[in-house]
Parts: sequence; C-alpha cells; structure tokens
Amino acid sequence: MRPRQTILLGLLLLVPVLAFLFLYGFGRNHYALPTYLPERADSVRTSAGGWQRDTVFHRVAPFRVLTAGGRSLASSELSKGLYVVQFYAPGEVGMPATRALARLQERFRPDPRVRLLTLVAAEATPATTEAQLTKLSEQYGTITGKWFFGAVPADTLQLLARQEFGQTALRPEYFPFRSATEPANLLPARLLLVDNAQHVRGYYDAADKYEIERLITEINVLLYTYDHRD
Repeated sequence: MRPRQTILLGLLLLVPVLAFLFLYGFGRNHYALPTYLPERADSVRTSAGGWQRDTVFHRVAPFRVLTAGGRSLASSELSKGLYVVQFYAPGEVGMPATRALARLQERFRPDPRVRLLTLVAAEATPATTEAQLTKLSEQYGTITGKWFFGAVPADTLQLLARQEFGQTALRPEYFPFRSATEPANLLPARLLLVDNAQHVRGYYDAADKYEIERLITEINVLLYTYDHRD
C-alpha cells in the first residue's frame, strides 16, 4: 500500500474515534420520559409576557392502604421518590407482575427512593385481611420499607385503578383522560410507574421481558433527573 493511501486510511479510521471521544466528553444524552393521563390544556403567561399552551396532567390523589402488621400506609410516604404499582391477582394471571417486582426489589434494594406497591382487595374482616397481607409478604419475600402489600376494599380498588392510576385507560397518553368513560378492568399483568409529583410516567406489560428492561431504564432516568435538577 502506498504511503498516501496509508495516511488516508488512517484518517478515515481516526475520524469516528475522535467523534466518539468528543461526544463522550462534551455531549449530554437526554431521555425524555412521557407523562400520561393528560386532563386539559391551560394558557400560561411566559417570562417574555406572551402566552403559551401548557398541558395539565392528572395527579394521583392521596390514598391510604392497610399493610401487613395492621399499619396504615399513606401514599405520601411512597411519593418521596418514585414507586411502581401492581394490582394483584392470584395464580398465573398475576405471577409475571409479582416476579417482576421481586426483581425490581433486588435491583434497587440500596436506593430508598424506589418503592413497590402491590394493591389487593381486602378480605371480609380486618383480621383476615391482615393475615392475607402477612402471608403474601412472606410468600414473596418483601423487604420491610421497600415492597408493600396494601389492601383496600374491592370497590375502592376499582376506583383507584380507574380514576387515579388510569389502569384501565385504553389510550392513556392521549388527551383528555376521562376516567368515567373507561372500562373497569384491573389488568393484573400491568405495572405502573409513578413519580414524586404523583404523575403516572409509564405502563408496562410484566409478561414481556423487554418491557421490564424498559421499566428499569426509566426508573434510572427518573432517579438521574432527581439527582441533576438545576
């Protein structure tokens, strides 16, 4: 090979390496998470004195659940960071979601900002409900303060799923979110990601391993944004 050709080939090989080093050193990657359940669009005044349209997204209203040990857990305790929600169903129907939560519990065990919540329908009496929650917590090896099994009455569970989490929304990313028009179906194989502003930031099919990988990635993205706020 001639010297001129050798130099040209070297330059061709060097350019992508230099481009990579430049982007690695000076570039910033941004991964924008969507926000679901848009309710309306408001006009807000900008700093320049003009007006712009701003979408208002649904926020999950405060709620309480009964957990193992008879403790009442407020949703405000979960929203200090972020939390993942599952609507529990026994047997094979709900198994993918509980397996996924067990994986998330181990993956994010050191980070107290990541919480997990499995919502179940309460039994007939407080005593049987507490026994049910204790059994489920032991069965799945939940870590105290990390993964909660929480019970509410069956009708409240339906309302939470439809009106607050948009669990039954057919197209939750589209405007506007009208919970009263949605079908009442709990979809036990679906997981939801909720941020510290009580916005729903993701829906995931727990039976799909790629969806769980996406959930893990988007949890990390949210944590990154919390750590790098201006």
